[in-house]
Amino acid sequence: MKGALTPEAAAARIPDGARVMIGGFVAVGSPLRLIDALVARGARDLTVIANDTARPGLGIGKLISAGCVARVIASHIGLNPETQAGMNAGRIAVDLVPQGTLVERIRAGGMGLGGVLTPTGLGTEVAEGKQILEIEGRSYLLELPLRADFALIGAWQADHVANLTYEFTAQNFNPVMALAADTVIAEPESIVPVGVIPPDAVRTPGVLVDHLLVRAG
Repeated sequence: MKGALTPEAAAARIPDGARVMIGGFVAVGSPLRLIDALVARGARDLTVIANDTARPGLGIGKLISAGCVARVIASHIGLNPETQAGMNAGRIAVDLVPQGTLVERIRAGGMGLGGVLTPTGLGTEVAEGKQILEIEGRSYLLELPLRADFALIGAWQADHVANLTYEFTAQNFNPVMALAADTVIAEPESIVPVGVIPPDAVRTPGVLVDHLLVRAG
């Protein structure tokens, strides 16, 4: 099986200070066992790129509670008062990015593009310090690509060569994050023989995935 790792071995590969993309929407579609392993390892100074920081005690919220995170790049932190408190106290740097802009910046990083042009954020604090371009009479912000050292993604099924499929809205940011990191570690709910996942159901081809987490037990 391709690149099989235990959660503990996977967490050991992620050094302190790493830039990490984590899939999920309030922990739906997040790699929960891998997050637990990072907490157990005592990871520190991570930069987490994600849609949100979930809630205390849930998903990415566990990393926040354990003091693993130095910086967050996310679309919102409103459900996690611990992230808010960390930001207000200066313990956690927080970059808030509009959700559509966030996913397109990640996509740009994965596709090798130089950036994203968007009108979202013009005239607000989001635009401060950013280049504004005028195209055909309209103004756009230039938002730069996002990449990471690691993408940690949750999947529904993987086969033995790491083709991945997702279940309903648990897909969320996972496929695009798998394009935009140097190392991709996937945590599937089940691992099946090659051929069980129909080709047109594959959302992340195995060529993009470096390691699969083995199932517990």
